[in-house]
Amino acid sequence: MKKISLTTLCYIEQDDKYLMMHRVKKEMDLNKDKWVGVGGHFEADESPEDCLLREVKEETGLTLTSWRFRGIVTFLSNEWPEAEYMCLYTADGFEGEMTYCDEGTLEWVEKSKVYDLPIWEGDKIFFRLLEEDREFFSLKLRYEGNVLAEAVLDGKGL
Repeated sequence: MKKISLTTLCYIEQDDKYLMMHRVKKEMDLNKDKWVGVGGHFEADESPEDCLLREVKEETGLTLTSWRFRGIVTFLSNEWPEAEYMCLYTADGFEGEMTYCDEGTLEWVEKSKVYDLPIWEGDKIFFRLLEEDREFFSLKLRYEGNVLAEAVLDGKGL
């Protein structure tokens, strides 16, 4: 039986841009060379919001003041040792100054240009759901290697 990993991911928004992280600094990184949001794994006794706020602060130096829980994304792969449940957030309020990130390069990216970046195929689905301002969703993404083999939205295949 696979173990389960719990994570958060946040796309901070400002001036029609997302704060993205280009994952280029860690060796043996599942997301190496991909562009993703900021976030990470839950620590013991954390709620999703505790994890969100801690991870954003650690990776960006920013303190969120306004955020929204957008959905839960289930990731499965034949090559990953664990299933992952990811709590997906957007944020439109923050304080502080951005700092150096040891996991990747932080950059503000125009929302219209996100699809041109090297991102996971399944991420394109949840970006579309964010654009549609979907109230809340459950998205299951199953990969075979790096290829998206199945996508299920709110229990129905896409």
